[in-house]
This record gives sequence, C-alpha cells and structure tokens, in this order.
Amino acid sequence: MYHKTVSYRIFSVFNNVFLTVISVLCLLPLYHLLMVSLSSTAPANAGMVTFWPIGFTLEAYTKTFNNSNFLSALWVSVERTVLGTALALVVNTIAAYALSKETRVFRARNIYLWYFVVTMLFSGGLIPGYILILKLGLMDSLMALILPGLVAVFNIILLLNFFRTVPKDLEEASFIDGAGQFRTFYSVYLPVSLPVLATVSLFIMVGHWNSYFDGIIYIKDASKLPLATFMQTIIVQADMSQIDPNVVANQSQRTLRASQIFISALPILMVYPFLQRYFVTGIVVGAVKE
Repeated sequence: MYHKTVSYRIFSVFNNVFLTVISVLCLLPLYHLLMVSLSSTAPANAGMVTFWPIGFTLEAYTKTFNNSNFLSALWVSVERTVLGTALALVVNTIAAYALSKETRVFRARNIYLWYFVVTMLFSGGLIPGYILILKLGLMDSLMALILPGLVAVFNIILLLNFFRTVPKDLEEASFIDGAGQFRTFYSVYLPVSLPVLATVSLFIMVGHWNSYFDGIIYIKDASKLPLATFMQTIIVQADMSQIDPNVVANQSQRTLRASQIFISALPILMVYPFLQRYFVTGIVVGAVKE
C-alpha cells in the first residue's frame, strides 16, 4: 500500500493552495469584467467598479443584443466553430488513422508523414495564402476562414500516437469478422478514442473562436466578420463604425465593451468543463510514442 509521508502531504497542501490561487487570479479579470458590464455608466467610466457592480443594470447587455452587427458576428463565429471543428476532425482523424499504420501495411507511410511534418517547419506565407483564397473565389466566405487551417499537423500527431495505443487484437478481430479499413476505423478506433478526440476538438474550437487575423485579411463585408475580428475592430482599433449610434447613445463604451468581451468568452467557458475530464488523458496518451 502506498504510504503518504509527511513531506508528501505538505507538498500536496502547498500544491493545492498554489493552484487555487493561480485559478483565482485567472478568473478575477473575467469576474471584474462582468461586474463592470453590470454597472451603470458613471461608476464604470470613473473606474470605481472593482468586484461588485455599482448601480446594477443590464442596459449594456440590452444594447449589445440590439446591435445587429454583433449578433451577426456571433452567428458567423458559431457557424465557423461548429463546421470548422467537424470538418477538421473528419480530415485529421482519417489522416492520423492512415499514418498510424506500420510500414508493412502502409509502405509509403514515412513519405506522407514527412509531407505533413514539413508544413510545421515551412509555410507558403501570408501573400501566397491570400492570393490562393482570392483565386479560388473564397473571399468574404465562411470557407475562407475554415479551409486554410483545416489540417493541423500537431493534432494529427496526437491522434496517430493515440491510435497506435489501441490493441492490435481489436483490429484483427474486426478484419476476421469481415470489416474493412473504414468500418474498423469507424467501429473500433473512434469509440475508444474519446479522450484524444475531445482534446483535439477543444484545440480546434478555441482556435476557431479566438482567431481574428484571418477575418481581417479575407473578410471585407462587415456583416460577415467573425466575432473575434469584430471585437478586435471595435476594441483594439477603436473603430466604432461597426456599432449603431442609436445603440450606444447615453451608454458607456466601457460597459458595452465589457459586456461584449464577456459574451465572447462565455461559449468556450461553457464547453470546456464538459471536455476537461478527457483533456489530460488525451494529451498524455496522444503525446507518448511507443
């Protein structure tokens, strides 16, 4: 039986306290943002709000949801995240399944693997990427935000290393029962790969939701901007042209921005707890190569 020594218990207490403090420090800015968004105009502009709302009001959220440009950007980000995550999982898992096979089964495996790995070291560059999207006629379209990052080699490596840990007996039993490669992949490998699939899904979702630079490059129509690009435009660049003047009348820009930032962060915060239990397992197992 494993005996917990005094030093181990002291370390555990210190570690738990340290991690708790770090977690609180990470959440405090978001909590402060929420309090600012729930405060009235004068205290927010004066910087009086700390960790409790002053002059509680939901006016900032009412004004935010009355902004058609914000709602449009929110919907574009939802579409991009859902569709982008689904397509990326299909493409990356199929590629990882093929590359996880031994060379005696897939003789050209190493050639294709290096074909993917090279893209982690070298890229075509920003201008060739822009020209490619332009020539394909994808400007101002959802696919311009999804296709360039559809294949992520890091995620493929996590997936293929996880697939290698699946017992070969399961695969052989599937082949004996008459299943082919696709049926084996769908019925054997995917059901036992939930940890790494959840981990990769989280990476992809966060990447799509927070990506703003590609929206600046490929999207010219303001009604088709993703939420991250919309927020970067009105907060970093301080361009308020995306907001209806009637919406911000008599309303503090600080409370409006706080409400918009909080709403922008909320979807990922809601999804993460459901995937967190798979996260560590997916990272550890997917990163180990036998």
